Amino acid sequence: MTNTPTGRLVPSADGNALVVSRTFRAPIEDVWASVTEPDRTARWFGTWKGDAAPGRMIKVQMGFEEQAPWLDKRIDVCDPPRRLALSDESGSMRIELLLSQAGDLTELQLVHHLDPADAIGDYGPGWEYYLDMLVAARDDLPTPSFDDYYPAMKPYYEALPTPA
Repeated sequence: MTNTPTGRLVPSADGNALVVSRTFRAPIEDVWASVTEPDRTARWFGTWKGDAAPGRMIKVQMGFEEQAPWLDKRIDVCDPPRRLALSDESGSMRIELLLSQAGDLTELQLVHHLDPADAIGDYGPGWEYYLDMLVAARDDLPTPSFDDYYPAMKPYYEALPTPA
């Protein structure tokens, strides 16, 4: 796990995207299961329920947020074990999980497609926290504290240069 922010801004087809990555010494299928199976997502993000298929809505519980709210998310793309794209009902908040394997390492990139009004200083530390929660869950490590991420990482994210 890291207490150093790792995210970067990259240009995307419709603006900019925040990319935060982690690398795991594990097969891609195992990392995919960690980010898609409800009993495994419950350990680091929250559980989900519903008919998981492209174009369908599922309910995702934010298990580590105050009051553990349930949110509606649409599965836009599901291409196991390489790509999962989700959005909210309006399509304004779009997240992708991209996985790739090289040898015995699997890289997970979380891509948050940014709306110009998005507060990157809030989202960046949050995604760092959740990806470190994933690392902790997979490696049976102590759960990180959100206080180590926010507001400490906020200035880093607010200062990221906007891609040309």
